[in-house]
Amino acid sequence: MLSPIQAYHQDERNDWVAELGCGHNQHVRHNPPWNSRPWVISSAGRNAMLGYKLDCKKCDEGAVKDFQT
Repeated sequence: MLSPIQAYHQDERNDWVAELGCGHNQHVRHNPPWNSRPWVISSAGRNAMLGYKLDCKKCDEGAVKDFQT
């Protein structure tokens, strides 16, 4: 299921986590060659991706929400 990025926070390892409109969190790492997301590195890049829809595997699995929307 596609769900828009609403906000971000950093986890305990300082990796960026997208807070999705569905109530789930999803890590958004720039870790080439596995994940190429250079927009994660800067504040401007992250802000530009607000509203962008990510595929939420947790929704597909019927997982409990990580936070209330």
